[in-house]
Amino acid sequence: MQYSDMTAKMADGDGFIAALDQSGGSTPKALAGYGIQEGAWSNEEEMFGLIHEMRARIISSPVFTGEKVIGAILFERTMDGLVDGVPTPQALLAKGIVPFIKIDKGLEDEVDGCQLMKPNPTLDGLLSRSKKLGVFGTKERSVINSANQAGIAAVVKQQFEIGLQVLSHEMMPIIEPEVNIKSDTRAECDTILRDEILKNLDALPEGKTVMLKLSLPVVPGTFDALVEHPKVLRVVALSGGFARPEACVELAKNKGIIASFSRALLSDLRSQMSDAEFNASLGEAIDAIYAGSTQKAQAAAAV
Repeated sequence: MQYSDMTAKMADGDGFIAALDQSGGSTPKALAGYGIQEGAWSNEEEMFGLIHEMRARIISSPVFTGEKVIGAILFERTMDGLVDGVPTPQALLAKGIVPFIKIDKGLEDEVDGCQLMKPNPTLDGLLSRSKKLGVFGTKERSVINSANQAGIAAVVKQQFEIGLQVLSHEMMPIIEPEVNIKSDTRAECDTILRDEILKNLDALPEGKTVMLKLSLPVVPGTFDALVEHPKVLRVVALSGGFARPEACVELAKNKGIIASFSRALLSDLRSQMSDAEFNASLGEAIDAIYAGSTQKAQAAAAV
Protein backbone atom coordinates (compact mmCIF):
# COMPACT_ATOMS: atom_id res chain seq x y z
CA MET A 1 0.00 0.00 0.00
CA GLN A 2 1.16 3.51 -0.82
CA TYR A 3 0.73 6.35 1.71
CA SER A 4 -2.40 7.53 -0.11
CA ASP A 5 -3.87 4.02 0.09
CA MET A 6 -3.15 3.83 3.82
CA THR A 7 -4.71 7.26 4.35
CA ALA A 8 -7.86 6.17 2.54
CA LYS A 9 -8.07 2.96 4.57
CA MET A 10 -7.72 4.87 7.82
CA ALA A 11 -10.32 7.43 6.77
CA ASP A 12 -13.00 5.08 5.45
CA GLY A 13 -12.10 1.47 6.21
CA ASP A 14 -14.52 -0.74 8.14
CA GLY A 15 -12.78 -2.31 11.10
CA PHE A 16 -10.53 -1.35 14.00
CA ILE A 17 -6.91 -0.82 15.00
CA ALA A 18 -5.17 -3.48 17.10
CA ALA A 19 -2.87 -2.08 19.80
CA LEU A 20 0.14 -4.43 20.02
CA ASP A 21 2.41 -1.91 21.71
CA GLN A 22 2.85 -2.91 25.36
CA SER A 23 6.38 -1.94 26.36
CA GLY A 24 8.79 -1.65 29.25
CA GLY A 25 7.09 -2.08 32.60
CA SER A 26 3.82 -3.31 31.05
CA THR A 27 5.48 -6.26 29.28
CA PRO A 28 5.58 -8.65 32.29
CA LYS A 29 1.88 -7.99 32.91
CA ALA A 30 1.07 -8.63 29.25
CA LEU A 31 3.07 -11.88 29.32
CA ALA A 32 1.35 -12.96 32.54
CA GLY A 33 -2.01 -12.41 30.88
CA TYR A 34 -0.78 -14.62 28.06
CA GLY A 35 0.11 -17.38 30.52
CA ILE A 36 3.87 -16.75 30.79
CA GLN A 37 4.91 -15.87 34.33
CA GLU A 38 8.02 -14.04 35.54
CA GLY A 39 10.81 -16.55 35.85
CA ALA A 40 10.29 -17.77 32.29
CA TRP A 41 13.00 -15.30 31.22
CA SER A 42 16.36 -14.43 32.72
CA ASN A 43 16.97 -11.01 31.18
CA GLU A 44 15.25 -8.21 29.29
CA GLU A 45 16.19 -9.55 25.86
CA GLU A 46 14.53 -12.88 26.60
CA MET A 47 11.45 -11.08 27.96
CA PHE A 48 11.08 -9.00 24.81
CA GLY A 49 11.72 -12.10 22.72
CA LEU A 50 8.73 -13.80 24.36
CA ILE A 51 6.43 -10.83 23.80
CA HIS A 52 7.56 -10.67 20.17
CA GLU A 53 6.68 -14.35 19.75
CA MET A 54 3.18 -13.56 21.06
CA ARG A 55 2.75 -10.65 18.67
CA ALA A 56 4.15 -12.62 15.74
CA ARG A 57 1.65 -15.40 16.48
CA ILE A 58 -1.18 -12.85 16.40
CA ILE A 59 0.00 -11.19 13.19
CA SER A 60 0.55 -14.59 11.49
CA SER A 61 -2.90 -15.86 12.46
CA PRO A 62 -5.21 -16.48 9.50
CA VAL A 63 -7.99 -14.54 11.29
CA PHE A 64 -5.84 -11.43 11.70
CA THR A 65 -6.36 -9.74 8.33
CA GLY A 66 -7.12 -6.34 6.85
CA GLU A 67 -10.74 -7.34 6.35
CA LYS A 68 -11.57 -6.43 9.96
CA VAL A 69 -8.26 -5.19 11.41
CA ILE A 70 -7.41 -2.08 9.41
CA GLY A 71 -4.37 -1.02 11.45
CA ALA A 72 -1.94 -2.18 14.14
CA ILE A 73 0.17 -0.17 16.59
CA LEU A 74 3.64 -1.60 17.24
CA PHE A 75 6.24 -1.25 19.96
CA GLU A 76 9.64 -0.17 18.57
CA ARG A 77 11.23 -3.58 19.18
CA THR A 78 8.30 -5.26 17.43
CA MET A 79 8.71 -2.95 14.45
CA ASP A 80 12.39 -3.89 14.27
CA GLY A 81 11.66 -7.63 14.47
CA LEU A 82 10.60 -10.16 11.88
CA VAL A 83 7.34 -12.01 11.33
CA ASP A 84 7.58 -15.06 9.10
CA GLY A 85 11.00 -13.87 7.97
CA VAL A 86 10.03 -10.34 6.91
CA PRO A 87 10.08 -7.00 8.80
CA THR A 88 6.95 -6.66 10.93
CA PRO A 89 5.56 -3.58 9.11
CA GLN A 90 5.86 -5.41 5.80
CA ALA A 91 4.12 -8.49 7.24
CA LEU A 92 1.22 -6.25 8.25
CA LEU A 93 1.08 -4.46 4.91
CA ALA A 94 1.00 -7.80 3.10
CA LYS A 95 -2.22 -8.56 4.99
CA GLY A 96 -3.75 -5.17 4.21
CA ILE A 97 -3.12 -3.81 7.72
CA VAL A 98 -1.72 -0.30 8.17
CA PRO A 99 1.25 -0.14 10.61
CA PHE A 100 1.73 2.49 13.33
CA ILE A 101 4.54 2.93 15.88
CA LYS A 102 4.27 3.89 19.57
CA ILE A 103 6.67 6.82 20.09
CA ASP A 104 6.16 8.03 23.67
CA LYS A 105 8.78 7.10 26.27
CA GLY A 106 6.53 7.01 29.31
CA LEU A 107 4.94 9.59 31.57
CA GLU A 108 6.11 12.41 33.80
CA ASP A 109 4.91 12.65 37.41
CA GLU A 110 1.41 14.07 37.82
CA VAL A 111 1.03 17.85 37.73
CA ASP A 112 -2.37 19.59 37.78
CA GLY A 113 -4.12 16.24 37.71
CA CYS A 114 -2.37 15.12 34.50
CA GLN A 115 0.75 13.31 33.30
CA LEU A 116 2.64 14.71 30.33
CA MET A 117 4.87 12.62 28.10
CA LYS A 118 8.55 12.40 28.98
CA PRO A 119 10.93 14.14 26.55
CA ASN A 120 12.05 12.08 23.56
CA PRO A 121 15.19 13.69 22.11
CA THR A 122 15.72 10.83 19.62
CA LEU A 123 12.23 11.10 18.09
CA ASP A 124 13.31 12.46 14.70
CA GLY A 125 15.62 9.49 14.20
CA LEU A 126 12.88 7.03 15.14
CA LEU A 127 10.43 8.70 12.77
CA SER A 128 12.88 8.57 9.87
CA ARG A 129 13.64 4.90 10.50
CA SER A 130 9.97 4.00 10.89
CA LYS A 131 9.05 5.77 7.66
CA LYS A 132 11.68 3.78 5.75
CA LEU A 133 10.20 0.54 7.09
CA GLY A 134 6.79 1.45 5.69
CA VAL A 135 5.16 2.66 8.90
CA PHE A 136 2.23 5.01 8.25
CA GLY A 137 1.85 6.81 11.56
CA THR A 138 2.53 7.11 15.26
CA LYS A 139 0.78 6.92 18.61
CA GLU A 140 1.69 8.97 21.68
CA ARG A 141 -0.03 8.69 25.09
CA SER A 142 -0.59 11.14 27.95
CA VAL A 143 -2.92 10.60 30.93
CA ILE A 144 -5.62 12.81 32.45
CA ASN A 145 -6.61 11.89 36.01
CA SER A 146 -8.81 14.82 37.03
CA ALA A 147 -10.78 17.70 35.54
CA ASN A 148 -8.11 20.37 35.86
CA GLN A 149 -8.36 22.93 33.05
CA ALA A 150 -4.68 23.92 33.14
CA GLY A 151 -3.49 20.33 33.27
CA ILE A 152 -5.67 19.17 30.38
CA ALA A 153 -4.70 22.21 28.29
CA ALA A 154 -1.02 21.38 28.86
CA VAL A 155 -1.56 17.75 27.83
CA VAL A 156 -3.33 18.69 24.60
CA LYS A 157 -0.76 21.40 23.78
CA GLN A 158 2.11 18.92 24.13
CA GLN A 159 0.26 16.29 22.11
CA PHE A 160 -0.27 18.66 19.19
CA GLU A 161 3.35 19.86 19.32
CA ILE A 162 4.51 16.26 18.96
CA GLY A 163 1.85 15.74 16.30
CA LEU A 164 3.33 18.57 14.23
CA GLN A 165 6.77 16.99 14.53
CA VAL A 166 5.33 13.71 13.24
CA LEU A 167 3.55 15.51 10.38
CA SER A 168 6.86 17.10 9.35
CA HIS A 169 8.05 13.57 8.53
CA GLU A 170 4.95 13.01 6.37
CA MET A 171 3.54 10.54 8.88
CA MET A 172 0.12 10.45 10.57
CA PRO A 173 0.01 11.14 14.34
CA ILE A 174 -2.52 9.44 16.59
CA ILE A 175 -2.93 11.90 19.45
CA GLU A 176 -3.82 10.02 22.64
CA PRO A 177 -4.74 12.05 25.75
CA GLU A 178 -6.21 9.18 27.78
CA VAL A 179 -8.79 9.98 30.44
CA ASN A 180 -8.43 7.60 33.37
CA ILE A 181 -11.72 5.67 33.55
CA LYS A 182 -11.34 5.55 37.35
CA SER A 183 -11.36 9.34 37.62
CA ASP A 184 -14.04 10.79 39.90
CA THR A 185 -14.43 13.68 37.44
CA ARG A 186 -14.38 11.66 34.24
CA ALA A 187 -17.38 13.29 32.56
CA GLU A 188 -15.94 16.77 33.21
CA CYS A 189 -12.57 15.59 31.87
CA ASP A 190 -14.28 14.47 28.64
CA THR A 191 -15.86 17.87 28.09
CA ILE A 192 -12.74 19.93 28.87
CA LEU A 193 -10.65 17.61 26.70
CA ARG A 194 -13.02 17.89 23.75
CA ASP A 195 -12.98 21.68 23.89
CA GLU A 196 -9.18 21.87 24.19
CA ILE A 197 -8.75 19.50 21.25
CA LEU A 198 -11.13 21.61 19.15
CA LYS A 199 -9.03 24.73 19.86
CA ASN A 200 -5.85 22.96 18.76
CA LEU A 201 -7.49 21.44 15.69
CA ASP A 202 -8.63 24.86 14.54
CA ALA A 203 -5.02 26.10 14.92
CA LEU A 204 -3.56 23.31 12.78
CA PRO A 205 -2.14 24.47 9.44
CA GLU A 206 -4.53 24.09 6.54
CA GLY A 207 -4.22 20.76 4.80
CA LYS A 208 -2.96 18.95 7.90
CA THR A 209 -4.95 16.20 9.59
CA VAL A 210 -4.46 14.06 12.68
CA MET A 211 -6.07 11.02 14.26
CA LEU A 212 -7.34 10.93 17.84
CA LYS A 213 -7.31 8.05 20.33
CA LEU A 214 -9.63 8.78 23.25
CA SER A 215 -11.12 7.01 26.24
CA LEU A 216 -14.75 6.00 25.76
CA PRO A 217 -16.79 8.98 27.04
CA VAL A 218 -19.19 8.86 29.98
CA VAL A 219 -21.89 10.50 27.84
CA PRO A 220 -22.22 8.93 24.39
CA GLY A 221 -21.83 11.49 21.64
CA THR A 222 -19.52 13.76 23.62
CA PHE A 223 -16.90 13.52 20.90
CA ASP A 224 -19.22 13.92 17.88
CA ALA A 225 -17.70 17.32 17.06
CA LEU A 226 -14.25 15.71 16.88
CA VAL A 227 -15.47 12.88 14.66
CA GLU A 228 -16.95 15.43 12.27
CA HIS A 229 -14.02 17.88 12.30
CA PRO A 230 -12.40 18.29 8.84
CA LYS A 231 -8.88 18.10 10.33
CA VAL A 232 -9.52 14.71 11.98
CA LEU A 233 -8.91 11.67 9.79
CA ARG A 234 -10.41 9.22 12.31
CA VAL A 235 -11.29 8.95 15.98
CA VAL A 236 -10.46 5.67 17.69
CA ALA A 237 -11.13 4.55 21.26
CA LEU A 238 -9.02 2.71 23.80
CA SER A 239 -10.62 0.15 26.10
CA GLY A 240 -8.90 1.78 29.09
CA GLY A 241 -9.42 -1.13 31.46
CA PHE A 242 -12.97 -2.03 30.46
CA ALA A 243 -13.45 -5.74 29.81
CA ARG A 244 -14.19 -6.50 26.17
CA PRO A 245 -18.00 -6.96 26.45
CA GLU A 246 -18.45 -3.63 28.25
CA ALA A 247 -15.95 -1.84 26.01
CA CYS A 248 -17.76 -3.03 22.88
CA VAL A 249 -21.16 -1.95 24.24
CA GLU A 250 -19.85 1.53 25.08
CA LEU A 251 -18.07 1.77 21.73
CA ALA A 252 -21.27 0.96 19.83
CA LYS A 253 -22.96 3.96 21.49
CA ASN A 254 -20.55 6.41 19.84
CA LYS A 255 -21.07 6.99 16.13
CA GLY A 256 -18.03 7.31 13.91
CA ILE A 257 -15.58 5.99 16.54
CA ILE A 258 -13.76 2.70 16.00
CA ALA A 259 -11.75 0.65 18.47
CA SER A 260 -8.04 0.63 19.13
CA PHE A 261 -8.05 -2.02 21.85
CA SER A 262 -5.15 -3.85 23.49
CA ARG A 263 -6.18 -5.76 26.62
CA ALA A 264 -9.74 -6.13 25.37
CA LEU A 265 -8.37 -7.77 22.23
CA LEU A 266 -5.76 -10.04 23.82
CA SER A 267 -7.31 -10.94 27.18
CA ASP A 268 -8.41 -14.48 26.27
CA LEU A 269 -5.24 -15.57 24.44
CA ARG A 270 -2.87 -18.04 26.13
CA SER A 271 0.53 -19.36 25.07
CA GLN A 272 -0.56 -22.91 25.92
CA MET A 273 -3.39 -22.88 23.36
CA SER A 274 -3.16 -25.00 20.25
CA ASP A 275 -3.13 -23.05 17.00
CA ALA A 276 -6.77 -23.96 16.43
CA GLU A 277 -7.76 -22.76 19.92
CA PHE A 278 -5.67 -19.61 19.59
CA ASN A 279 -7.13 -18.68 16.22
CA ALA A 280 -10.68 -19.37 17.38
CA SER A 281 -10.25 -17.19 20.49
CA LEU A 282 -8.60 -14.38 18.55
CA GLY A 283 -11.30 -14.61 15.89
CA GLU A 284 -14.06 -14.25 18.50
CA ALA A 285 -12.38 -11.15 19.93
CA ILE A 286 -11.89 -9.62 16.48
CA ASP A 287 -15.54 -10.24 15.55
CA ALA A 288 -16.82 -8.63 18.76
CA ILE A 289 -14.61 -5.54 18.44
CA TYR A 290 -15.39 -5.24 14.73
CA ALA A 291 -19.11 -5.28 15.55
CA GLY A 292 -18.70 -2.55 18.18
CA SER A 293 -16.74 -0.46 15.68
CA THR A 294 -19.12 -0.84 12.73
CA GLN A 295 -22.59 -1.65 14.10
CA LYS A 296 -23.61 1.42 16.04
CA ALA A 297 -26.50 1.84 18.47
CA GLN A 298 -29.47 3.68 16.97
CA ALA A 299 -29.17 6.81 19.07
CA ALA A 300 -26.52 8.52 21.16
CA ALA A 301 -27.48 10.83 23.99
CA ALA A 302 -27.53 14.53 23.14
CA VAL A 303 -24.58 16.50 24.50
